[in-house]
Amino acid sequence: MVEIARRTEELTGIAPDAIPYGELLETDRPVILKGVVADWPLVQAGLTSPGAAMDYLLTFYQGRPVVGYTCPPEVKGRYFYNEDVSGLNFERGRVQLTDYLDAIRSHLGNPDAPSFYIGSTDLDLYLPGFRSENDLALNHPMFAANPPLASIWIGNRTTATCHYDMSNNMACTLVGRRRFTLFPPHQIANLYPGPLEPTPGGQVVSMVNFRDPDFKAHPGFAEALEHAEVAEMEPGDMLFYPAMWWHHVEALSDFNAMVNYWWNTSPAFIDTPQNTLLHALLSLRDRPEPEKRAWKAVFDYYVFGAAGQAGAHLPEHARGNLAPMDEMRARRLRAQLLQRLNR
Repeated sequence: MVEIARRTEELTGIAPDAIPYGELLETDRPVILKGVVADWPLVQAGLTSPGAAMDYLLTFYQGRPVVGYTCPPEVKGRYFYNEDVSGLNFERGRVQLTDYLDAIRSHLGNPDAPSFYIGSTDLDLYLPGFRSENDLALNHPMFAANPPLASIWIGNRTTATCHYDMSNNMACTLVGRRRFTLFPPHQIANLYPGPLEPTPGGQVVSMVNFRDPDFKAHPGFAEALEHAEVAEMEPGDMLFYPAMWWHHVEALSDFNAMVNYWWNTSPAFIDTPQNTLLHALLSLRDRPEPEKRAWKAVFDYYVFGAAGQAGAHLPEHARGNLAPMDEMRARRLRAQLLQRLNR
């Protein structure tokens, strides 16, 4: 495993009902809030034993099958591709949470155990009532318009290969220890992104093996490491990191549970930039270089510059799609795009 000297900033003494959400977002950097969820009942159960934590979780389970992932022991919990990148190195299927936890329980203390992993499972749907006892005080005005999606992640020793998400994230380590290795968005090229599809978990992942990097195949990774930082998480800690930051997540204990909150500050009618990326691959990437440079200038003007600059010199009634986006304008623009794509 690579060694990284830089440690993520830590804040201590933050009261659970006084989390400075706005300030965290403004920093635009990862921050750990030490012990801010330490009083949650699941954290306390996990400090008693892994079995006590599993039993506590099952008090909320009502039998709805969850998606379970399994890796053979030789993979050592790294959810990734097979050797020739023709498929994935794990199996997935609908399982009963009770059965899955029994499988994890049966391998406690076994260093050669298969890897068991349940990722990004909606708390309100699958463990109703859990948040009445274990939840952040989401008391900032921005959450009224953009309610976070709360999910739980459960497993033994697993590794979520380095990837980025399009949402801001607050990740609460509740049972076991976790290690996040984080990279700013501008390091994308030095992380050697893999195929757009299929992906191990829905997002593009780095092709670098962090346990044993091949610097001949991935020489830029050495530069990425100069910009990396590590967040070492104990039960009760919360990590905030902004949207688009790359993160490599290792669950380090025989049983681990994490709850995370994803949210965006953009209105729901704003489309996902991932669709824009796919369309740009279709329409821009393979054009001649002079054209690409010209289109880059166009995008800098209309998209990446200040939001109002392209229409500022026009009368308000003539701005059309250059005016501030609202729900009605977004609908019309989406219909226009669909019509053009289907021509």
